[in-house]
Amino acid sequence: MSAPEYMSLSSVSDTFCCKRLERVFDDCFCDTFRTRLFGGAEEPLYQPAQTPGDYHALYYRGDYFASALHEVAHWCIAGIERRQQLDFGYWYAPDGRSGEEQQAFQSAERRPQALEWFFSQACEYRFRVSADNLGRSEDAIPDTTVFQSCVLEQALCWQREGLPERAELFFDSLCCEFSTMTSPRQLHFSLVDLG
Repeated sequence: MSAPEYMSLSSVSDTFCCKRLERVFDDCFCDTFRTRLFGGAEEPLYQPAQTPGDYHALYYRGDYFASALHEVAHWCIAGIERRQQLDFGYWYAPDGRSGEEQQAFQSAERRPQALEWFFSQACEYRFRVSADNLGRSEDAIPDTTVFQSCVLEQALCWQREGLPERAELFFDSLCCEFSTMTSPRQLHFSLVDLG
């Protein structure tokens, strides 16, 4: 995301400081769902509480704003059974996935990436679809156009039908935190924005 000319780089980094996301997440979910959001991880991970009374932990990669939004999107979609499992019980094949594995990945990522797009717009942060297969083999080169269309279709569906309950709460809280004060129905979603 390029900053407007009048903004310094430090004000951009202050604006998109992950600690703001952690605070919003805590305000929304710490007490009711006993879940906390943490940065600094080498890889994203959801860790259910180990003992009664402990907090569940949702880790995002490093201090990456997009990673935090993406992991929160996964958490907002995960049902109660998934939230009792390490990493929501999902499989994860690392970079270098085959074409078949990449299709399965994209199928599983359509919903969280669409939700991340909502969250990004609530923060006025640039959203990019992630095929997440940098070490792919020649037969696994993803058709990002098809994947982008699937993410767009899901975003438009949620715009018509409404966001999942926890996602709506987080979206509204992000709008307050980042002073965007918009509703999901007022957002603009287009393939052009993903290019």
